Amino acid sequence: MGRVGGVKKARKDGAKVIALANQKGGVGKTTTAINLAAALAKLGKKVLLVDSDPQGNASSGLGVDAKAREHHLYHCYLGEVETAEAICKAEDGAPVPDVLPTHIDLIGVEIELMSATKREQFLSKALASVKNEYDYVLIDCPPSLGLLTLNALTAADSVLIPMQCEYFALEGLSQLVRTIRLVKNSYNERLVIEGLLLTMFDRRNRLTFHVAKEVRNHFKTSVYETVIPRNVRLSESPSHGKPVIVYDPTSAGAVAYMNLAKEFVKRQKAKGVSGDE
Repeated sequence: MGRVGGVKKARKDGAKVIALANQKGGVGKTTTAINLAAALAKLGKKVLLVDSDPQGNASSGLGVDAKAREHHLYHCYLGEVETAEAICKAEDGAPVPDVLPTHIDLIGVEIELMSATKREQFLSKALASVKNEYDYVLIDCPPSLGLLTLNALTAADSVLIPMQCEYFALEGLSQLVRTIRLVKNSYNERLVIEGLLLTMFDRRNRLTFHVAKEVRNHFKTSVYETVIPRNVRLSESPSHGKPVIVYDPTSAGAVAYMNLAKEFVKRQKAKGVSGDE
């Protein structure tokens, strides 16, 4: 896969796996999954974006037509195909990630695995065979706390939480943090909160600043300095099947996500996880 800055080797110990989760819909979760993955790819990182939301917006937002593909995440869950066969590779030179696309059939996984042993580990097993090929694997979770999200949290090293700057977001955040703690205690002891990202930031709205202050006071340095503004070009880009850094590289949304990617990489280096080994 070609990337700006040349082809990099993946981390020796396999990709760091990051779930993007928030059970509240409309907070910019999928937008962040698409554009952070693309921005990291543009910085030269090897990135896989796993679309674990049956709606398939992360797939279509990167121009992948899951309906036209023979295999997708559903087949990987059920072990019907090797994960590598379902991955849609980025074109050489394109500043976009590889994509493990999804299909509406993924909804059936929650029913089909209901009585399965260790049903929370299926996604982790599916990703095990491809992790060594990447620096980062980003999982776009559905806006719920069901079995698909549980599988993502069990497979992940950390959770990145996008949240809209509004009052009700604070209530939903408390529930999500409790869920993360339960998963950590029961299924995945390495799971931590990667960080919180403030999205849809509207500088004309006083409530935006109030919510941001509350979140920063409570979560301190876990909150990214970069904030994602409301931006028309950012909203338009998925309908063109492109991340905003490709659709309009000079837009406020593109600049914000490139800044986020740089801050993200800087934090990884501080933790000793640079992806440059």
